[in-house]
Amino acid sequence: MDEATATDVVELLRARRIFASINRRAGVYNVGVRVVIPDGREAIWDNDGAAGLEAMVLRDGVLVGFVPQIPDSDDLSATAIAEIIAGTDYDKRPEPSPSRSTAVPRPAPPPPPKPGWRDKLRRR
Repeated sequence: MDEATATDVVELLRARRIFASINRRAGVYNVGVRVVIPDGREAIWDNDGAAGLEAMVLRDGVLVGFVPQIPDSDDLSATAIAEIIAGTDYDKRPEPSPSRSTAVPRPAPPPPPKPGWRDKLRRR
């Protein structure tokens, strides 16, 4: 998100009585929006410089949750971004994406060892 859009989003959120501020990270284009959540957490929206809108949820600087990237959020207006941020439920667990498989592939078990000469001697 560029700095002008982030400034507009912060103003729109503050008009809704949501405590928000500009969040700058080291780097020229890493600007995002910081939203304070009443229980002591904070959400940092879109300061990684990548396309799409997503957030990290932090408590005392430690990652405690996230809001996954919102599909087709590359070119949203400041008003649309403020609506998304204001309507986000930070306690809701993210649902797995339908495009991703949640099953973890497991390797097949190794075949049983072939009997060696020692096994042949034991059978006698």
